[in-house]
Amino acid sequence: MAEIVIKNLRKEFGDFVAVQSSSFTIEDGEFFMLLGPSGCGKTTTLRMIAGLELPSSGDIYIDGEEVGQKPASQRDIAFVFQMFALYPHMNVRKNISYPLVSQGMSRAAVREKVAEVSRILGIEDILDRPVGGLSGGDRQRVALGRAIVRNPKAFMMDEPLGALDAEFREHMAEELRALHDRMNATTVYVTHDQLEAMQMGDKIVVMNHGVIEQFGTPQDIYDKPATMFVADFIGSPPMNFLKFSGTVDAGASAVRLEHVDLPVPEVREAFDGDMAYGVRPEHIHLSDAAPYRATIDAVEYLGTTQILTLDTPNGKLRARISSEQPARAGESVGLTFNGNTVTLFDRQSGRALRSELNAGVLSHG
Repeated sequence: MAEIVIKNLRKEFGDFVAVQSSSFTIEDGEFFMLLGPSGCGKTTTLRMIAGLELPSSGDIYIDGEEVGQKPASQRDIAFVFQMFALYPHMNVRKNISYPLVSQGMSRAAVREKVAEVSRILGIEDILDRPVGGLSGGDRQRVALGRAIVRNPKAFMMDEPLGALDAEFREHMAEELRALHDRMNATTVYVTHDQLEAMQMGDKIVVMNHGVIEQFGTPQDIYDKPATMFVADFIGSPPMNFLKFSGTVDAGASAVRLEHVDLPVPEVREAFDGDMAYGVRPEHIHLSDAAPYRATIDAVEYLGTTQILTLDTPNGKLRARISSEQPARAGESVGLTFNGNTVTLFDRQSGRALRSELNAGVLSHG
């Protein structure tokens, strides 16, 4: 397996810039997620790493070798697509063994490798079946088998679970992560599903309009979003934003909204302008005595929890509270917040105002 280093990677299609000067490092053996909405540049980035697209500028290092202008055949990369891309006229065994046969490996060695991979994936009982009659999950296992059978330096996966139904996707995500851990493989995985990225990834790059918004662990990205886009894209429901304008001094531990001081982490630099008070739904607490007031617009019961839609002087909020806590539509409630869980944003730039939150934002030129 191998470390992958990306430096100032850029891709242009005519006048359209798909990826803007991205830089990051994928550690050896890491499960690395490229996450973002459709058209954000994540698949283009993956295809450049794999050699299916050549970058307009920038460098790509795989295992210490610069490969940016080399074709895919010279990068020792295995690719797994969303639509499986199996050979329909071949059975499972022949689909998995095809890369080894193409390399001229002996029949005995091919049989041994196919047996080993089929044991890992739990598909020994379907090796002689045609791929056309297989379930979506089994076809995905066959596609994975064909990728891992030749032990490449890295795996590139472009939404490999996207064609599966929701329940089976979760199961296959668990299997795929377990497979990665057994093989200690370097894996680059593209998805638009933030739950999938949070569940499987060691590190996540969040992209938007060809720009890297944030790079870090799932916990850092969830707890300390570097931009309003990341805060809104990650989480279900996403982070709430109470909008206000004013001045905050360096060293301040509170901001004033509607004549009420609300806590924030210590502000590192003074700021004057339009801001957003960002708070996750599970970090909003109801208190009869709290001076910051809201009206409950709706209550959504979810079993152990309930989601409240709240109308405040600074905008709508959604709060996640215990289902055992009484809450009725139309009721006036007080809200309290823990400053350590709050993120303050500059609404014009979308950037978090605390300097340490910006550490996860990469330069994109």
